[in-house]
Amino acid sequence: MSGALPRTHRPFRARLRPGVLALGIVTVVSLTAASCGSEDDGITVGTAARGTVDEIVEAPGSVTARSAATLSAPAAGTLAELRVEAGQKVSKGQVVAVIDAPELEARRESAAKALDQASRGGGSPGLSTSGYTSVRRKTDKQAAAAFDDARDAAGKITDPNLKGVLLKQVDAAQQQYEAASAAPAATLRSVQRGVASLGEAVESLSAAQKLQAQQAYDLADAAVEALTLRAPAAGVVQLGGPATGGGGTSSLTDLLSAGSAPAAASGATLPGVDAAVPKGAYVAAGTPIMTIVDVTQLGLSAEVDETDVLLVEPGVTATVELDAATGASYPATVRAVDLLPTTSAQGGVSYRVRLDLAAGTYDDETKAPTPRPGMSAVVRLQVRQATDAVTVPASAIVNADGQDTVWAVRDGVYQRVPVKVGVQGEDVVQVTAGLQSGQRVVIGGADLVHAGDKASS
Repeated sequence: MSGALPRTHRPFRARLRPGVLALGIVTVVSLTAASCGSEDDGITVGTAARGTVDEIVEAPGSVTARSAATLSAPAAGTLAELRVEAGQKVSKGQVVAVIDAPELEARRESAAKALDQASRGGGSPGLSTSGYTSVRRKTDKQAAAAFDDARDAAGKITDPNLKGVLLKQVDAAQQQYEAASAAPAATLRSVQRGVASLGEAVESLSAAQKLQAQQAYDLADAAVEALTLRAPAAGVVQLGGPATGGGGTSSLTDLLSAGSAPAAASGATLPGVDAAVPKGAYVAAGTPIMTIVDVTQLGLSAEVDETDVLLVEPGVTATVELDAATGASYPATVRAVDLLPTTSAQGGVSYRVRLDLAAGTYDDETKAPTPRPGMSAVVRLQVRQATDAVTVPASAIVNADGQDTVWAVRDGVYQRVPVKVGVQGEDVVQVTAGLQSGQRVVIGGADLVHAGDKASS
């Protein structure tokens, strides 16, 4: 008989995929303690044993911060105060910078004078019906201009949360004024029908004027108040906006892009020049002043290949190695697996897996350094484990006509035995059916074996 292995017979291999690697770990029990072989025939025989097999999915990843937000200039002006330094820890609500915007401050001052005049005016008792109508239309026009100015100021704010709050405030004020403005109009109709006096109408109009003046001031004051930048959360200060470009910053950039302001169009700087805005410098609306990064709980973002993602679920544990901390190991736990995929430049499909990262240690149990957001990592996810299982080396499994088999030694001769494979490691696999612990099997030179041949002693 020929010594070549038939084309339908091929050695078993652990699953190896681009970017994702399956590894195996066997503990407690030695798998091939009874292995033996003949120097003449090139066949090695070992013994199936009981042990533990871990199936590991390996994926590239990067360290992520819990959250991050970029504070940007809400209006054109000057960076009047910068109360923090790079790397400084700040608490939520702490004032970190103040922008001086003369246009907004002048608008508030004008609104304050109008409010004072409205509060002292008390209406014009001598108005005629036509004069009353003219004053009411003027008041409505002033209110509309105030709302337009407030929306324009809010629209220049790049912080989506702050912008949303101010726009809601404008909408609420406009609705309140429209309700108040309807009262003078109704009173005038009553005057025209002879059921109310013009004095009552003037009093109603005066109330609407005071409300309009108060709202104009409140909206202008809110726009000026937004010039005082406060930390939206506790964290560490990084001056300027989120870093862009570079090898390991993509995950941090992704994290920041979900809830932070975009960099200003004029944000480009010369090489070797600090991109941070210095105190006293002019800033356009939207210029990033600083980024507050919350690092109280670091995490990981790993890209798992589609062929392995169904094995990953919340609660799966992992070990992490960082390019920046050679020899250190960090434990991690899967928090969530994204439903929608990402596509690589090479066309491969993967899914983002989010993990919680714990403190790491070196082999000698000394404390490993704390990672920084954006650092590259290799994540090894323990997706399956078989304990006290019948195990054989991966080299013992031979696929014949689509069926996993082993060459077992029975009655002193080699016999092909169909088996079922469970958890698969790189070097060792679990056999769930067809083989018992203690049975002798071929673990090397399977391509030289023929059914019925006398087994090596």
